[in-house]
Amino acid sequence: MWVWVIFIAFILVFLALDLGVFNKHEHVIKSKEAGIWTAIWISVALGFSGVIYWLFSEGLVVNPTGLSPNNAVLKYITGYLIELSLSIDNIFVIAVIFSSFKIPAIYQHRVLFWGILGAIVFRALMILFGVALITKFEWIIYVFGVFLLYTAYKMLKSDSDDFDPKNSFVFKQFKKIFPITTAIHGHDFFVKRMGVTAATPLFIALVVVELTDVLFALDSIPAILAITTDPFIVFSSNILAIMGLRSMYFLISRMLEKFKYINYSLVVILAFVGVKMLLSHHVEFPEWVSLGVIFLSLVTGIIVSLSVSDKDSVS
Repeated sequence: MWVWVIFIAFILVFLALDLGVFNKHEHVIKSKEAGIWTAIWISVALGFSGVIYWLFSEGLVVNPTGLSPNNAVLKYITGYLIELSLSIDNIFVIAVIFSSFKIPAIYQHRVLFWGILGAIVFRALMILFGVALITKFEWIIYVFGVFLLYTAYKMLKSDSDDFDPKNSFVFKQFKKIFPITTAIHGHDFFVKRMGVTAATPLFIALVVVELTDVLFALDSIPAILAITTDPFIVFSSNILAIMGLRSMYFLISRMLEKFKYINYSLVVILAFVGVKMLLSHHVEFPEWVSLGVIFLSLVTGIIVSLSVSDKDSVS
């Protein structure tokens, strides 16, 4: 348990430093700053693979699936890359949410900060139950596989431009039971006027972002469980990926229009993982195959997006 305690303590300490030191004074996150923090978090996540190797080689963490240190590292990196890849679609939705509720750029970091705290709790619970289900009921992996294939199909057919948070069921229900202001009141999530406490657009955006993350976790967590059911590898790779999501949002949210075909890369990744789950009891895919599919899918989506964008700008 001490390994889990130290890891979670590390995350909480950094979050405290993030809000209390690095971002004590609210400011608009520029691309350069976002790029530096994105590089830092990717370096930390990849460097953590060395910790994974050490923990498994020394037997310092429970190893229920009997992984060798090398295999544990491969599964950790694969899980991390899957979560990071699927976060790209999440970034687009977050950008739409902020635009819909007219959240000023200076307060967007605050919303994402508190969103990360909620995401850690929800994902920990989902990973716990997901691992428990697969361990107790092996057939549940087929359900996850079909679900991922269905998600890939829906993603292929959906149009992100049609998404409007203000028309969502959650927003409409929340509006019925709790007063909502239409104006931004600094960085406050709630404001009290004439004895009535009302939620500001900042809090509504936080709620929608949080619920959106839960929905995306329904895709990403089964996808990682297709790689390994080791609880610590699944949790650490997932959390380190979403920790870098905030800085990545500020880095690439302004460039999303250039990567309009990256969505098809995510479809391929989800479909591959779904098929891998369905065949898990019959065919064992080497980890390099999973890494190769993720890498080639993302690179192809980026190259196609950039080439089409260049052709459009020339014409």
